[in-house]
Amino acid sequence: MKNKPEHKFLDWKEETGLLFDKSLSFAILILLFTFIVFPKIEVKPYIHKAKVIQTIDVPPEVKKKIKPPKEVKPVIPLTVEETASMGADEDIEEVETIGPTTLDLQKPPPAQREGTTPKFVVHDSEPIPLPGNPSPEFTDFARQSGLEGTVIIRAEVFEDGTVGAVEIVKSLQSGEGGLDQQAIKAVTQWKFIPAKNQGKAVAVWVTFPVNFEL
Repeated sequence: MKNKPEHKFLDWKEETGLLFDKSLSFAILILLFTFIVFPKIEVKPYIHKAKVIQTIDVPPEVKKKIKPPKEVKPVIPLTVEETASMGADEDIEEVETIGPTTLDLQKPPPAQREGTTPKFVVHDSEPIPLPGNPSPEFTDFARQSGLEGTVIIRAEVFEDGTVGAVEIVKSLQSGEGGLDQQAIKAVTQWKFIPAKNQGKAVAVWVTFPVNFEL
């Protein structure tokens, strides 16, 4: 028969003593190493500073809200001295400072001067030519020569829809055949629905083409 292995029992007190000795030796080595490597380490003590807050008692007279004094308007007495020359039935002379004025609603407004309208006027809607405006006429030379094309016109349209100054923006073949003058002559007779800004008629400049077609 095989012999059973014998169990070896360890004394825990002996083992604890050995561990304690080893730990103590290791701690002493760490302390020695620290003092050798860092010999000038200084630990500054923490100084606690307390702040003192002073309280001031406000007297009740200062706390009371002072109302501003009421504004008192001065009263100036008026005295009228009655002289002997003044009588009860004395006539007082009337002086007319404003003469009588009359407003004639039938009188048309004063005519505007041509070319006085600024080039840039704020408006919501452009002027619209009315139907029935006269068309430009061909000259004999232009008709015989077969000239056709478009003249670009810049016209000044007043608040009443009439045309003021007229300028040529783009001429038709340098004005040959007199078609530029015919375009100006026709446009000056045109009528427009005037331009409007916030519902009110305003004078503006408008650019549009005038076509010549045979």
